[in-house]
Amino acid sequence: MRIGRALAAAVLPIAVASSCKDGDATRTSIADASARFAMTAAAITGQDAPIASEVANASYMGFDTGDYPGDEAMRAWRTGDSPYHWTGYYMPSPCHRDEGWSGKRETLTQMGYGLAVLYVGQQTWGRKPGAPHMERVQLPKRVTSYVGRGRSRHKVTRTVTKTVLRKAPPPAPDATCNSDFVSGARGMREGVDAAQRAAREGFAPGTTIFLDLERMDVIHQQMRDYYSAWARAVLDDGRYVPGIYVHTYNANTVYSDVKSVYQSVGRKGEPPFWVAKSGGFDATKHPRDMGHSFAAIWQGVLDVTQTWNGHKFPIDVNVAALPSPSSEFGDRAGE
Repeated sequence: MRIGRALAAAVLPIAVASSCKDGDATRTSIADASARFAMTAAAITGQDAPIASEVANASYMGFDTGDYPGDEAMRAWRTGDSPYHWTGYYMPSPCHRDEGWSGKRETLTQMGYGLAVLYVGQQTWGRKPGAPHMERVQLPKRVTSYVGRGRSRHKVTRTVTKTVLRKAPPPAPDATCNSDFVSGARGMREGVDAAQRAAREGFAPGTTIFLDLERMDVIHQQMRDYYSAWARAVLDDGRYVPGIYVHTYNANTVYSDVKSVYQSVGRKGEPPFWVAKSGGFDATKHPRDMGHSFAAIWQGVLDVTQTWNGHKFPIDVNVAALPSPSSEFGDRAGE
């Protein structure tokens, strides 16, 4: 009888999902509920659950694009034969000041989108933070030459643009994004900012915020201090889950550092990681299949332009372990 009651309890979400939703949202809910049902049955009976593993390891395609395409385009991309379940959601942040996505959380969720919340933090851009460096600048230069022959020969003066190297000036007083800003103190401040912005956008407690870290040839200590402090600040806030967007080249080092931050505060589970890697990308695979066991999202196609239902814009293509990668369920699933 205990087995029967447990199975009945597991089946209930499937019936609820089927009766309360339709279309693609229903299929997603049924898949999630079916996985929970199969895993519950396996746990109770002590048997393997290959069906549970297959369903639980389902992948969900999503896209991200820096500029908000507009409500009409986003609605079109969630209908018809579009394969996308979720979209990246760019909060205004130090290195992405655009506010096009702001205030669109409810609009997008009502369209049926899952969301992956992004905060674009400081970058090194190939520099060592704080170290003097040269920059290329274009300067006008007046050039005089002579044209013609004999009595028709004459002088011509024109202005050309010349590219030169010069010592880079310090960041402007109103700058928000600069390699010289990369430090632990800045990471702590911007982690607090990320949590506050997520709250203003109305994201529920437990939502994952992904700190965007672009590819680095060298991860300088200042950067390691920066993203570690950022993650610690989000954890200290207590409302949200710090995650990281990172290139596969840097993924293992960044994961080790952020995992240590989780452990230092007694946080269970894995920090969510969104990893960019083009080689071997397959939208039918689980993100872990990319070679990083901690990957929750796999970004595999960058800077392509697609058209769905009459609307065209540039995107990066991703596959995620969950239909809404920043959802609270994603945090609980890792514990």
